[in-house]
Amino acid sequence: MALLAACGGGADGTDDASAGCEAGGDVTLTWWHNGNNDPLLSYWQGVADAFEAENEGVTIEVEPIQNEDLRTRLQVALQSNDPPDVLPQWGGGELADQVEAGALMDLSDRIPEAIDSLGGSIGGWQSEGATYGIPYSLGVGGFWYNTALFEEAGITEAPETMDDLFAAVDALKANDVDPIAVGAGDAWPAGWYYYYTATRTCSPETLETAQLELDFSDPCFIEAGELVEELVAAEPFNEGFLATPAQQGATSSAGLLANGLAGMELMGHWNPAVMADLTTDGEGLGEDLGWFPFPQVEGGEGNESAMGGGDGFSCAAGAPDVCADFLAFIVNEENQSAFGATGAGLPTLPAATSAVEDPNMQTLLAARDEAGYVQLYLDVTYGPNVGGALNDEVSLVFAGQSDAQGIVDAMTTAAGTQ
Repeated sequence: MALLAACGGGADGTDDASAGCEAGGDVTLTWWHNGNNDPLLSYWQGVADAFEAENEGVTIEVEPIQNEDLRTRLQVALQSNDPPDVLPQWGGGELADQVEAGALMDLSDRIPEAIDSLGGSIGGWQSEGATYGIPYSLGVGGFWYNTALFEEAGITEAPETMDDLFAAVDALKANDVDPIAVGAGDAWPAGWYYYYTATRTCSPETLETAQLELDFSDPCFIEAGELVEELVAAEPFNEGFLATPAQQGATSSAGLLANGLAGMELMGHWNPAVMADLTTDGEGLGEDLGWFPFPQVEGGEGNESAMGGGDGFSCAAGAPDVCADFLAFIVNEENQSAFGATGAGLPTLPAATSAVEDPNMQTLLAARDEAGYVQLYLDVTYGPNVGGALNDEVSLVFAGQSDAQGIVDAMTTAAGTQ
């Protein structure tokens, strides 16, 4: 314990971990992340190598893990009190539950300058005024689409309204193309459709109340479910969508879009990086890739809102002190600029956003910064109990085994146990 205490930035907020290692002791950080393919696989290894080079005596053991496997392993590790020192953190209700369980390190007084540098982006990684995670990417989701297939189907403009979306579905079907790829086998990609319809039908004030009180009695939550039912009834999805994974292999929903076998996919800002690894040339759709926000809903009170989320890291409560310094290192200007240049996400450090060069990512960045309100993904916002129940129930709607009322009932029931 004396060795660990001597090898970190401590409570004075310094970002120079080497200052804490002058006693000559060695310290090892274990780090799990979901960047298991390039560009993030190489990028994160470079970050670890650079930190080790600047901080003698520090070794970082990096373990890249596929996203779905990572979430399962992390849940088990946290319950067994044997988590990695540096762990992925998506914020919101999930973070709050981990804080309540005493699983996370309070970073507030350890790296205050790094925290302040991120401005409003840090909010989703705080609980009761304290900071427990550092976001390195904050993006918005929407439809990634194949511009060539749209053009071949006679679709000249990206859909702006739900009517436009249904028209695009019909046009792609008429051209023998599966309109939408969805990995409902992983549940959460199905849940996303409800997240977005709710963000459109409900006002920001209603969504904020629901987050605080877990109250889903407003009629807009039923309306959101009815829109999902209407979309499912249009049969826009790939064959076997109920068992299709989201990101694993060329036959996943991301793989179907990447290989020209579907017209579009509702997914987050990370999708281009995922897709690139699922094609033989490593390029994904290349110049044929486009993006548009989730269509507006007639009369919706959230049509000026955006739905998104971020990726970050936390330190386990028992991690060496130097862990906090490593998180500050991840979001310094040099590393955030390099991250933005990878095209794998949108940096949270304002000074680094100019490094985003990919045209699609620039579009997402503008959508994020110009939105009247940005709602965090609902499963993250509501925590694992309600969020999990939401995803599972929407999957049943996709299977024709539930409806809009069932979604609201499932969330309300789960809220009573949280």
